[in-house]
Parts: sequence; structure tokens; C-alpha cells
Amino acid sequence: MKTIPGFDRIGEENAFAVLSRATELQQQGRDIINLGIGQPDFRTPEHISEAAIKAIRDGHHGYTPATGIPALREAVAADLKTRHDVEINPGHVLIVPGGKVTMFMAILMFGEPGVDILYPDPGFPIYRSMIEFTGATPVPIPVREENGFAFSADETLPLISDRTRLIILNSPANPTGGVTPRSEIEALVDGLDRFPDLAVLSDEIYSQMVYDGQEHVSLLSFPSIRDRVILLDGWSKTYAMTGWRLGYAVWPDGLIDKARKLAVNAWSCVNAPAQYAGLAALTGPQDPVDRMVEEFASRRSVIVERLNQIPNLSCRAPAGAFYAFANVSRTGWKAKPLAAALLEETGVAAIGGPDFGILGEGFIRFSYANSTSNIIDALQRLEDFLGRSPAPAHR
Repeated sequence: MKTIPGFDRIGEENAFAVLSRATELQQQGRDIINLGIGQPDFRTPEHISEAAIKAIRDGHHGYTPATGIPALREAVAADLKTRHDVEINPGHVLIVPGGKVTMFMAILMFGEPGVDILYPDPGFPIYRSMIEFTGATPVPIPVREENGFAFSADETLPLISDRTRLIILNSPANPTGGVTPRSEIEALVDGLDRFPDLAVLSDEIYSQMVYDGQEHVSLLSFPSIRDRVILLDGWSKTYAMTGWRLGYAVWPDGLIDKARKLAVNAWSCVNAPAQYAGLAALTGPQDPVDRMVEEFASRRSVIVERLNQIPNLSCRAPAGAFYAFANVSRTGWKAKPLAAALLEETGVAAIGGPDFGILGEGFIRFSYANSTSNIIDALQRLEDFLGRSPAPAHR
């Protein structure tokens, strides 16, 4: 059957393909260490799970408002006030089934043939996939290792033209772990004054995962652009709730009703018990989050130190999230063939940098959302493999 051309342009997130292959190998009896998929290896905190169970027992299994239950939207607004000192109207909060939905909606709203959308490269692959799906032109914002994997205002602003409708920013970032400092964000915000009609999608899903005293700066905290910022955040990473499919967005006044209508057309409402779980997450004890981030910080030290001990490898310490973006360019291997060989020959799942963009070549993403012992074992396998396996002549 013939479909519209857009479906021939749509891409995917290769981390799920790697997960599928790793699972297949595991079912064959192979010993697999997965440093590929970006999900915490922690259980959802018990009080959150219990809140969902209670919601079911209490009869909360029907439709909710398309925008989410009022108590949860109010809790999101209160949490943003606590963390970012910004006043949010709960009426501008939209509860969604996972963070990707907000990307989909925002890019769908602004993308069409003849317009540009800026996005980070290397960056989350769904950005470019959805931009191309709409027929818009994807314009990469370079995210460079020498800049600590932060975006540069000086390099970003000249990319904006009269064709640009939307700019996508992500800090702390996937896949690099980069955190853009306040000074760079302030410079970008100042420059955006020249482009008053340009919308901004700020992906802050890793906002609570920063290290070494780094500061997360929310785009919502700048009054001059508040009326055109779409905030993407949620529960998946912070509360180890990836499979719950629960996220939220804050939409500006001129867009919230459009987003609500998309929700009505696409999914009606988010799973009701999951929303009560999200409410318990935001209003309950935050100790589990603190403990998880503390453990990630410990693993981060281990993986970065060990990667830098392997000949021909180097890795900058990520300032946020739970990814190490290791430079493998001196090994002689291209990144994707190396990642594929690691999985097939050593049982270590990782993601080749080109899956995150053109500027990802020469890098492999390792997720340290796995145990310290598994990380140590995986990197020993990596070192042993590189020691015995020269890069192929034609790769």
C-alpha cells in the first residue's frame, strides 16, 4: 500500500534495536551486559508503586481530563516552583504518556516543508527523525567535545534565519552528559530577542541529574522568553519510571489549547493509576532520588576513570545525566562497527555515536545506569577486545 512520503523519512531510536538484539543474545544463553539503553536499573520507589495500586483499588480506572488530573498538574507547578523558582499556571501543564510525546507534538506543530528546525548534534535521535517526518529541514546545532559537550550561543545564533520556526535545546544532554552553563544560556536567551517569533523546546528530562556542583538552568526561568518556551520533563529518569510512560510539558498560553486538542485526538488521557503514581512521586519523599543520583555519581567516577585507562580511548567526565560519551577515534574503528562488534563478540551493549548525529562519529555512548561490577566487567571486555582485534581495513 502507498503511504504519504513522510513515512519514508521517519527514523528510529537505535538504542531499542540494540536492546532487542541484546535480549535475543541473552535468550540464547549469552552473558550480556547492557550499557546501551538509557534507563535506571533501580526499582520504582515503593511508595510510588503503592499509590498506583491504591488508585486501582479506589476505582481510579476511568478517563481523566485530557490534560491530566488537576492534583497532578498542580503538583508539577509546585515542583517547578521549588526547583526553579518559577511561577507556573497549572492550566499550562499537560500530562503526557512519556517525554517523546512532547517532542512529537512540538515538532508537528512547527514543522512543514520550507521551514528550518534547529536541534542538537549529537543529540537524541527522535529530534531529527520527527523533523524530517514533517518535511522541515533539520539544522544541526554542533555539540562539541572541546566545549564540554555544551552548546555554544555564538555557534547557535548564526544558524537562525527567517526560515527557522523552532529551536530544540537539551541540557543535561543525551547522549553526551553535557550541561550547558548559565553564561552560555544567558547569551543565547539575549540573542533570541532578535527572533521574537521563534519557539523553543527545552528538553530538561535529566534536570535533576547533575554532578560536581553543576547547576541546571531551566529555560522557564527567563521571563523574556517564557511566552514561547515549551518545557519537556517527566518521571522516567528521575524516579526510575521508564515503563510507566509518564511525562509532562509546560506550554505557553498560545499553544496549550492546541496541545490539548492533539492529546484528545491522539490518546484521550494518560493512564489514570500512573498519574496517581506521579502525584505520589512529586509529593512524597525525595530521598530515593537523592540516593539514585548519588549512586550514579559514584558509577560515573568508575566508568570515566576506567575508560581513560584503556589505550587509545578517552572520555570527558559528564556533568549530568547517566551517559559517558567515550572518544574511540584513535582506535582506528568507526564507531558503529565497533559498537556492533562489542555486542556480538563480547556481549557488551553500547550505542555508536552516529546514531545520535553526524558529529557523533568517533564516539560510543555507554550508559552507567548499571551496577558498578557490571561496568567494570564490561570495560575489561572492551579493553581485551581492542587488544586482540585490530580495526578492519575496510569498515
